[in-house]
Amino acid sequence: MPSLILLMIGGAFAYAFWNSSRAAAERAIELGRNACRAADVQWLDQAVHASSIRVCRKENGWLGWERTYRFEYSHDGIDRHTGRMVLRGDQLVAFVGPSAARISEIRRSVDTSGAEDV
Repeated sequence: MPSLILLMIGGAFAYAFWNSSRAAAERAIELGRNACRAADVQWLDQAVHASSIRVCRKENGWLGWERTYRFEYSHDGIDRHTGRMVLRGDQLVAFVGPSAARISEIRRSVDTSGAEDV
């Protein structure tokens, strides 16, 4: 009987870890998609890949998991770049990837015929 209780407790911990891992991966997918959309780049493979996990201390003092995810994006569909994000729980603490698109003012082309614009 005691071994069944220990097995149930172990199963509950395993389920809780799996559930928090899935929630963090879904959050990372959302963040990666939004970053690529904001930077006007193509998000490749439509997925993130967990690259590391470690124990950390959260802001409230409790221990938690810090998960690192990587993803790939492309500027023109030919090149391939790797981005990285670090989540503590569901909070983004570090991001390396496409920067937000910047729109610059379009200048009028210079008329070389000698005529002036009025």
